Amino acid sequence: MMSSTTTSNIPTRARAILREARLVFRAWRRTRPFWGGLLTMLAGVWIIRAMRFSIGIALTSNWPYIAGFLVGGGLVLFGLVAWFAPIYRGLLGLLCLALSLLAFPMANLGGYLIGSVVGIFGSSMIWSWGEKRPRGMRRSSEER
Repeated sequence: MMSSTTTSNIPTRARAILREARLVFRAWRRTRPFWGGLLTMLAGVWIIRAMRFSIGIALTSNWPYIAGFLVGGGLVLFGLVAWFAPIYRGLLGLLCLALSLLAFPMANLGGYLIGSVVGIFGSSMIWSWGEKRPRGMRRSSEER
């Protein structure tokens, strides 16, 4: 007879490794502005995708063609920096906000407005993020 759960087919060792990887990722995610960085990167990809022409045309043409690629690429880059250097979150939040607002007049209405709005939400999440301790860490006697 077949069991109703699919996890019973996975060996116990593999389940333990997957659980440990999930816990490590969760601890890493809690110490960074993860969701703000993710939204900012998605906004950048959306703005680049909304340009609807190849990078070759953008490189051989003038400013209106390359502006969308620069703004979108900047948002993706700043989202990655927010993940891997969260100490710069204040500056990155403001720069991402500026790029999201610049995308509106420069890149097809900011990716048809969706890219700019998502970028504004992501940049505000980066800017307002406060570091959390990974679960299980105890406060020292100085912090009490």
